[in-house]
Amino acid sequence: MAPDQRTQRPGFGTAGQWAFVILMGLLTALFVYLGLWQVSRLGEKQAEIATAEARINEPARALPASDQWASLDPAQWDYYPVEVTGRFDHDQTVVIFGNLTDANGPFSGIGYWIMAPLQTGDGGVVWVNRGFVPQDIVGQYEDGGPGASGDPITLEAIARRPERSGPFTPEADIAGRREWIRNPERLALFLADADRPVLPVTLDAIASGPDGLPQGGETELRFSNRHLEYAGTWFAFALITPVMLVFWLARQRRRDGRVARGQADD
Repeated sequence: MAPDQRTQRPGFGTAGQWAFVILMGLLTALFVYLGLWQVSRLGEKQAEIATAEARINEPARALPASDQWASLDPAQWDYYPVEVTGRFDHDQTVVIFGNLTDANGPFSGIGYWIMAPLQTGDGGVVWVNRGFVPQDIVGQYEDGGPGASGDPITLEAIARRPERSGPFTPEADIAGRREWIRNPERLALFLADADRPVLPVTLDAIASGPDGLPQGGETELRFSNRHLEYAGTWFAFALITPVMLVFWLARQRRRDGRVARGQADD
């Protein structure tokens, strides 16, 4: 074998090897970014929880006149107690499928939220979540239920911003008066008079008694907050990835050394 061939080492530096190193570096940077983003989201979620807990204990505030509802920001009213006066139109009740867990009252599980439009004195419509009823008796409440009245009423309730539909949210069943999310814009489709102003938040009724149905007082103050866990996972990946790269580089070096020694023996 020629002398220049005996002394040649394969070495590190093929295009595929460099591509792998660059890929691992990019993955490490991505994992760090995702970890930092989850830390940021953790701070936002903690602030959101603190805001909700503070608002729900505020004194009830009056709703603005219905001609101002179009400019109302639902997020600015979310979780605030409000007071409103009007008449329920129980004939236009809509039932919304739900699964109540960790209930404050005696009823829970699969059932429906009873949403009734409250007609205010200035011509507006406020959708009020009167509460939860179990699935097997929901038929009794589709027109209001026992004791339902259309007399004038002043009630206190908790304002909630609209629930958003997802890619798998079914369309509203207008004929059957059944819905899947508490969203005033979608609920307005059920109204006989579509031209009336609709409050862009829904109201959750407060508890109606130990055995009362619909079961109010079920405003949820439990928030999914796993951002710290997610951040830890991404940062762990960010640590593991370069360690794996170091082991891989060491293996490549040992392999190249064996190849070089084999060439020298030849």
